[in-house]
Amino acid sequence: MTHEAIAHAKPLPAMEGFAKEFYGWCKQNELRFQRCTDCGTWRHVPREMCAACGSWRWEWAQSSGRGTVFTWTVVARALHPAFQNDTPYAAVVIEMEEGVRLLSQVVDCAPDQLRIGMPVEVVFDAVTPEITLPKFRCAGK
Repeated sequence: MTHEAIAHAKPLPAMEGFAKEFYGWCKQNELRFQRCTDCGTWRHVPREMCAACGSWRWEWAQSSGRGTVFTWTVVARALHPAFQNDTPYAAVVIEMEEGVRLLSQVVDCAPDQLRIGMPVEVVFDAVTPEITLPKFRCAGK
């Protein structure tokens, strides 16, 4: 574990494979998802082959960064000690305009204010010098 990860104290994504590429774009303040270059289907979690058409051809395409709250759960008791001071918090599934879903958090909204279909937009949180996480805020604020 790096010094920065220890200072951050919370679990961080493993920076390898497709995750490294995904978070590399986030570090540049760009939210990108894989898109099949044959049929145009967007996908997340990243993988080699398109589930829609079976193609192995794809690109990292830039997202609009806009989506809506699809669902969430409120964590009242931290399951990891590093999150103890954050409770209660909401783990939120965001449905992006491109159709993919991403687990994240809405940073400017208390859990009891979340609503299905609430419009949100991406913001980037540089939690260490190497890792920037995509999070969301209520759109239009």
